[in-house]
Amino acid sequence: MSVLENITSQDAIALENKHGAHNYHPLPVVLSKGDGVHVWDVEGKKYYDFLSAYSAVNQGHCHPKIVGAMVAQAQTLTLTSRAFYNDWLGRFEKYATETFHFDKLLPMNTGAEAVETALKVCRKWAYEKKGIPENEAQIIVCENNFHGRTTTIISFSNDPVARKNFGPFTKGFIKIEYDNLEALKTALRDNANVAGFLVEPIQGEAGVHVPSPGYLKAAKQLCEEHNVLFIADEVQTGIARTGRLLATCGDCSCADKHCSGTPEVKPDILILGKALSGGAYPVSAVLANDPIMGVIGPGNHGSTFGGNPVAAAVGMAALEVVKEEQLAENADRLGQLFRSELNAFIPHSRLVKSVRGRGLLNAILINDTEDSSTAWDICMALKENGLLAKPTHGNIIRFAPPLVMTREQLLECVAIIKRTLQEME
Repeated sequence: MSVLENITSQDAIALENKHGAHNYHPLPVVLSKGDGVHVWDVEGKKYYDFLSAYSAVNQGHCHPKIVGAMVAQAQTLTLTSRAFYNDWLGRFEKYATETFHFDKLLPMNTGAEAVETALKVCRKWAYEKKGIPENEAQIIVCENNFHGRTTTIISFSNDPVARKNFGPFTKGFIKIEYDNLEALKTALRDNANVAGFLVEPIQGEAGVHVPSPGYLKAAKQLCEEHNVLFIADEVQTGIARTGRLLATCGDCSCADKHCSGTPEVKPDILILGKALSGGAYPVSAVLANDPIMGVIGPGNHGSTFGGNPVAAAVGMAALEVVKEEQLAENADRLGQLFRSELNAFIPHSRLVKSVRGRGLLNAILINDTEDSSTAWDICMALKENGLLAKPTHGNIIRFAPPLVMTREQLLECVAIIKRTLQEME
């Protein structure tokens, strides 16, 4: 088959099923084009994208500034490895560290790689700076977390599908209940060798669980009291998705959504990915100040592709778009509108229990059990009505459109969601 030959949805799905590993369960739609908030399938049908590649496409599909930066750099120099300097990485590191108020950035490619990097940095800091005996460091994590699917990360997951038959697992992690300060206090008090607390500011994959007001700030204070690093995984929640540049600014009282001043809840280690590239290229990063990042020296950590010139140019353009187009402010406004519209609708629906979220990271809880097909069936009906979304944890549907969406487009999408739910009643 020629790479330029037209292909039907049925043929594309059949090819993946025959020649690819079955490690995903996609909605049966085959996409071939994207622009802004819309995507098109191979037959030409147009959809609103309400997943944004799990919040990687915050800046919209094929944003011209991001694509332009990628194409221009790809035609000039793509990869040198870190054996040599390149003329883009330093500029990107300066821009990103100034944007997020950190001294140093360690570039990687994927979110899972960035989480693994943060764990290594935290442990090395614990041994060399805090004085924890070597190989004894513990890192506190939260139940129902999602930080990736590497062997180390699934070691502290409690998702049986992610864990079964992949052991033996990595030691050194303490699991506590999310949004439970007493559990964090107990874990810190009862374990002398705690090096860090790894947390998602909002648990996205678990169903968009937003913590109680003040939780992040209080957790950070507890970590400071025990000389423990507060590690924020903002791979999904960062880069304006929740109505702030970072979700850890959710407790911040400043009016500036870009947090031009240091926010109240500043992580010791910040993990970014996904929308750090606008979905155009794999770019992730770990940020920290010198006393922490300074423990990393030559040979301690690396990546052939991490910090390559294409990634650096794309990452810088992606962050510029967020600021120039005020995407955090837009996410904040439209998120409030989305929840308001659905909250007004829910009392008249037997299918939806509640809506929750922050900014344009939202979810509805379906009035059925986790093992039912109701949420999947609703997503299939939404697809037929021109909107793409995906269930998580069986009875929850996550809604996360690109942040370039307009008020008019959002209201049109809300109408599609309401109409679909009414048709499913």
